[in-house]
Amino acid sequence: QAFFCLLLCIPWGSSCPRSCRCTERAGAKAVLCSSQHLQEIPKDIPRDAVLLKLDANSITRIPSNAFRHLSHLREIDLSGNAIEHIDRAAFRGVAAGLRSLDLSGNRIRSIPKEALLALRAKLRLANNPWHCGCALQEVLGEARLDPDSVRGITCHTAPRHEYVGKPLLQALDSGANFCSVPRRSTDVAMLLTMFGWFAMLAAYVICYVRHNRERSRGHREHPRALPGTRGRAE
Repeated sequence: QAFFCLLLCIPWGSSCPRSCRCTERAGAKAVLCSSQHLQEIPKDIPRDAVLLKLDANSITRIPSNAFRHLSHLREIDLSGNAIEHIDRAAFRGVAAGLRSLDLSGNRIRSIPKEALLALRAKLRLANNPWHCGCALQEVLGEARLDPDSVRGITCHTAPRHEYVGKPLLQALDSGANFCSVPRRSTDVAMLLTMFGWFAMLAAYVICYVRHNRERSRGHREHPRALPGTRGRAE
């Protein structure tokens, strides 16, 4: 952290995003775009940037491949924005080398698990309006969370009202398993589907049997009428 702090003090002269300030020390470059009213991630960030600070802006989304060309990035700070949506491929290209990712203080309710699959960075996710469901539970099981920010992950909404307002870890420690709810829903849906197919098959069989009975009855009655018809003709 002390090394990254030193980056903030030394300017460098190569290309720098219009709303940002850029510094360098020992070949490591920092791009500082804090509090610049940005609504999206700048597209002209230098490829050799190591530290990227985008905190305290108005960014609402992290699109796919947002940092793909920044293979040297080690730290991204996106705290204090208005991020609501994170694409599945948001961190493609930087996931393996990233050491720190700060997403605290945004409007994130859920993160797709695929966005974090290859991510080795320490994650800060506190102070977001999380929906405590199976997706978030799976993210916590696979991600490397910053220990200092874990207790700030609070359930803003949840399948059961008793968990609302509680830290997610507290809910999980009390025995909550949010992934059991979708599984039960899936089982019910499968049962309903099977019942629907069974009902259709039963209806088809009933119609088929009735149709055959009517045909058999018609064949039995038709020969009886023939002699009477011949008598009237004579």
